[in-house]
Amino acid sequence: MNTKYIDLIDQTYYFPQEEFNLDGEFLQFHGIPLNDLVEKYGSPLKFTYLPKISQNINLAKKWFASAIDKHGYKGKYHYCYCTKSSHFNHVLNEVLNNEVHIETSSAFDINIVEKLKKSGKIKNNTYVICNGFKREQYIENIGRLINEGHQNCIPIIDNYEELDLLSDVINDDFQVGIRIASEEEPKFEFYTSRLGIGYKNIVPFYENQIKDNDKVELKMLHFFINTGIRDNSYYWNELLKCLKVYVRLRKICPSLDSLNIGGGFPIKNSLAFDYDYQYMIDEIINQINIACKEADVPVPNIFTEFGSFTVGESGGAIYEILYQKQQNDREKWNMIDSSFITTLPDTWAINKRFILLPINRWKDEYERVLLGGLTCDSDDYYNSEQNMNAIYLPKFKRDRPLYIGFFNTGAYQETIGGFGGLQHCLIPQPKHILIDRDANGELTYELFSDQQTADDLLGILGYNGSEQASKKTKKKVTLDQE
Repeated sequence: MNTKYIDLIDQTYYFPQEEFNLDGEFLQFHGIPLNDLVEKYGSPLKFTYLPKISQNINLAKKWFASAIDKHGYKGKYHYCYCTKSSHFNHVLNEVLNNEVHIETSSAFDINIVEKLKKSGKIKNNTYVICNGFKREQYIENIGRLINEGHQNCIPIIDNYEELDLLSDVINDDFQVGIRIASEEEPKFEFYTSRLGIGYKNIVPFYENQIKDNDKVELKMLHFFINTGIRDNSYYWNELLKCLKVYVRLRKICPSLDSLNIGGGFPIKNSLAFDYDYQYMIDEIINQINIACKEADVPVPNIFTEFGSFTVGESGGAIYEILYQKQQNDREKWNMIDSSFITTLPDTWAINKRFILLPINRWKDEYERVLLGGLTCDSDDYYNSEQNMNAIYLPKFKRDRPLYIGFFNTGAYQETIGGFGGLQHCLIPQPKHILIDRDANGELTYELFSDQQTADDLLGILGYNGSEQASKKTKKKVTLDQE
C-alpha cells in the first residue's frame, strides 16, 4: 500500500517538474536546497529567486518573436513590467537587465523612475507607460519627468479631465494613450470597468479633445482585461471589440501606432497547471493581423504589461508546523509559525491558491490537514490545495520538525501585506532572502530584511518615543486656532 507523501505526489501529478525536484527526502526549487536554507536562516522566511524574473521575461520575448515571424507581422513588440506587482529595487534591477520597459500606477512610481534614471537603469528611450487614475501629485510627477526630457513617457488617459490637467503642467508637445473601459465578465458585480473610457466614447473623445490639439498626439490605445489573457469567449470577444475601436481611430488618427494589450498571463498555481502561452500569443497576433488587413490599416506595435508573470514565480515562503490541534473527529489543524493574513494576504483576501509542498519528510506517511495562522482571526487559515480540494502533508510528529513551502508568491504579497509596517495581531514580518547565481552559476544568498522585532513595531506605534514626549511641554491647539 502506497502511504508515503512522495507516493501521493507521484500518483497525482507528473513529478519531478522543471522547477521542483527531490534530493533524497528534501525538496529543491530551481536547484535551491530549501532545507539548507531553513537551517541557515530559520523559519519563517521569504525568498526571491532573481534569475526566474529574467527567465520569464525572455520566454515572453521569444514567444512574441516567434509569433511575429510566423504571421509576417509588421509591428514591433515591447515588453513592459508593471511596477505595482513588486516595487523593490532588487526586482527592478533584475527586470531592467533585460531591455524592457515599465508601466506605472501612481505618483511615487515616478520617483522610482527618477532614481533608476540616475543610476542608469532607465534610459531616455525606455517607455514609461503611466496608468491609473491621476490626481495632482501623479500629474505633477509625470509633467516633471516629461519636462526633464523623457519623451517616451506616455500617460494613459483614464478620464475626460486628465488631458487638461496634463497640458497645464507639461511645457512642450507630448504623447498620450487612451484606456478602454472594457466590459467585465458576467460573474462580476458590475458591468464595466471603472478604469478608462467606454468603447463608444473613445472616438468622440479623440475628435473633441485631441484631434485639433496641436500640443497632444495620440500614440496608443490601451486594452486591459482584469482576469488576464485567457482562452475563453469573453477574452476573444473583448479583444475583437478593442480592435474595432483601433481600426476606426487609426483611419482618422495617423499618429496612433501602438496597441497595449494589458492584462497579464497566468502563472503556475498548481503542479497540474497547463497553459499554452505560445498558442495564445500566436492567436492574438493573428487576430490583430486579420482585423487590420480587413480594415486596410497598418498593424500596431504591440505593448504588453506583465506583472505577476514577470515576478510571481520568483517568490516563495517557508513556514514550520509548530503544533497540531485535533478540534473534532475529522479536522486536524496544523499551526504555522506565522500568519497567512500578513505574509500571503491574497490567500485571505481573494482566496488565491499557491503551490504548497513540504520541504522535508517526503518519505513519511501523509495525512489530511487544515493550516492555521498565528493570529486570533478566524479567517487566518489555508484549507485547500488547488485541484486536490484538500491539503495532504507528512504526518505531524513532535520530535520531527516539518517545514512547508508556498511557491510562486512573488507578486503583490509584500505590498498588500504592508512590508515594513504593522502586521495583524503584531505578528512579525519574516526575514527575506535574495537568491541569485554568480558568473559560474553558483547560488548566492543575501539577507534583504531581517524579521521584525518588538522595537520595530513599538516604534511605528509611537511607544518608543513616549518617555521623551512626556518630558516636553505640549501645546494643544484647535482647528480654528490653526
